[in-house]
Formats: sequence, structure tokens, C-alpha cells
Amino acid sequence: MLTIMGKIPSINVRKVLWTCRLLDLPFELEPWGAGFRDPNVPEFLALNPNAQVPVLRDGDTVLWESNTICRYLAHDTFLLPADRLQRARIEQWMDWQATELNNAWRPAFMALMRGSTKYGPDEIAAGARDWNAKMALLDAHLDRTGAYAAGDAFSLADVVLGVSANRWRMTPIDHADLPAVAAYLKRLARMPGYAEYCGEGTP
Repeated sequence: MLTIMGKIPSINVRKVLWTCRLLDLPFELEPWGAGFRDPNVPEFLALNPNAQVPVLRDGDTVLWESNTICRYLAHDTFLLPADRLQRARIEQWMDWQATELNNAWRPAFMALMRGSTKYGPDEIAAGARDWNAKMALLDAHLDRTGAYAAGDAFSLADVVLGVSANRWRMTPIDHADLPAVAAYLKRLARMPGYAEYCGEGTP
């Protein structure tokens, strides 16, 4: 059985858990991270020197970085097909989520939802504007596809984008009017595991 080291409040852990649920992969969740077991201990650092969750253990295989774990689990499935072009279209949106969208949400989310004092009011406001701008980019893309990030079919890109889109919706900022994103979240809500790992109450 797969062992996932992390905690459900972590957006990066939840994308891995949702992937497992979609693929009917049995797993054991071992609680690590703030509020649980401290990852800054030799036992954990031997697995991930960054002291971050999640970490996946699959027999003797150990992996960290959530999108990498998701790719490993979903390889050559309906979530991440082997076709070179299909896979590239999925992975470009996964990479965009990790590099562009995550950086946009960090100031507003950490201040307003996690109580961080690292960011001042101007930084929070600027972060919210940037976050809305990135979500508007996604909205325009979804309006073109009419369905999912990589086209007509749900894919691994929608797992990672779905948890992020839900985080945007749940954070108390002035939200841009993004009808394609709203419709997208309704489509995602029909997928197995959405309620547990991406729905209301899981920012």
C-alpha cells in the first residue's frame, strides 16, 4: 500500500490524495506537518531534505514534490495518458499552477486564511489583484475549451488546478467575475473525491 506523509489541510497533500481517490489507489495517510509530527527531524529529512509535505513511499520508492508524485501515480492512466502531445498539454497547466498561480495566491491567502503577519496591507492588496489576474487567464482558457484545462476530458491538470481554484473561491478577497471558472468548479464537483479534497471547507 502507498504511504503518503502529510496532512489534509495542505493543498499539496490534497492534490495527491485526490489523485489516489480518482485512480482507486489504496493509501495510508501518515500525519506530518505543522500541527502534527514535525518534519524537521532526521527520520523525515532522510526522505525529503526540504522538510516539506507530502512525501510518498511506494515500497522502496520515495518521492517528494506534489506534482511529481501526482505524475508518478497517474502515469499512463486517463488522468495522464502516454500520448506525447496530450501529456504535454496537461503538464503545461500543472507547471503553470505550481510556478505562476501558487506565487500569486501566497500573500493574500497566507495573511487572510493562515494569519501570517509577513505581508502588509499593500502587499495583500497587490497579491489579490495578481491572483485575480491569473485566475482571469484561466477563466479565458476554460471559456475557449468549454470544459477542462487540457480540452474535453478531465485530467491531472484539473486536479491541481481544481484545488487552487477552490482556494481562490474560499479566500475572502474581492473576487473577479469569472463565469468559466464558476462553471468549471461545478463540473469538478461531480468527480469522485472532490468533496473530501477540493470542496467547501478545504481552502
